Amino acid sequence: MKAMLLHRTALAESRPLEMSEAPDAEVGAGQILIEVEACGVCRTDLHIIEGEVKAVLPIVPGHQAVGRVIALGPGVTEFHTGDVVGVGWLASTCGICTFCTSGRENLCTDATFTGRDVNGGYGERMSADARYVFPIPAGLSALAAAPLLCAGIIGYRSLRLSEIKPGGRLGLIGFGASAHLAIQIARHWGCEVYAFTREEHHRRLAIELGAAWAGEATDDPGVALDAAVTFAPAGELVPQALARIGRGGTLAINAIHMSPIPSFSYDLIYHERSVRSVANFTRRDAVEFLALAAQIPIRADVEEYALAEANDVLLRIKRGEVHGAAVLRIA
Repeated sequence: MKAMLLHRTALAESRPLEMSEAPDAEVGAGQILIEVEACGVCRTDLHIIEGEVKAVLPIVPGHQAVGRVIALGPGVTEFHTGDVVGVGWLASTCGICTFCTSGRENLCTDATFTGRDVNGGYGERMSADARYVFPIPAGLSALAAAPLLCAGIIGYRSLRLSEIKPGGRLGLIGFGASAHLAIQIARHWGCEVYAFTREEHHRRLAIELGAAWAGEATDDPGVALDAAVTFAPAGELVPQALARIGRGGTLAINAIHMSPIPSFSYDLIYHERSVRSVANFTRRDAVEFLALAAQIPIRADVEEYALAEANDVLLRIKRGEVHGAAVLRIA
């Protein structure tokens, strides 16, 4: 099968992914085989190819894959051939640890991740653990559904962990693939959203999607926020975000990799403000979010590319040039 393979990490500018003839994916017990139709391109993919997030090499990246089931491994009964399904970042967990048995499998120490530990969706076919494969709601094309499987689900979990309440004032710091989906949930909940981003085209998109205000991270929106989520992997944004949050508010950090957080005055966290990281997602998050996405309905602003353009797309993400979410068309 054709796939974009990463043999060694390097800066995106050097175009490290190579179009290759990779061995066909095998389907084992408890797995399904998927013919991939589309795969979203995520900033985490960028961290992997540049070596900031360590991966098992060689690897086929991509963890926002949508396609059709073409084969079932022994023991799989919940899917049928022809089903349209999606695969996200979490590839497998042990299923028996304290985290797994308490619904917090996102914290399992034996977890594996799609496109980092096992081959992902930058290829024509992939196998996946059926426990971490999700039906795609009817009416969503593969291109529209792909960004929902990481940017969408992780954005939803970030909102949950920020403890924002319906009607509250919410800050979104960084306005890319995840934030432009999260704002649609927040607006559905009646939240007043304030978007902080350095790119003018991202500020325009935020306003188009219903933000009450949009500016740069150093700008003052003139109100205290009840909660906020940072999406950019820049540690210096953390104290800036805390300065905008009112008493008792929470800052959720949506990043798998981040530059160092600078020291800051205790006043920024006093009055019971809290900071928490967002790690991966659970099956509950995925099921709840996909149902909500169909109900609202959530729509991704998609830039479509061919599989062979994966290197170009990653470079565009690095430069902040993608408007919404980037998706590779595989089949």
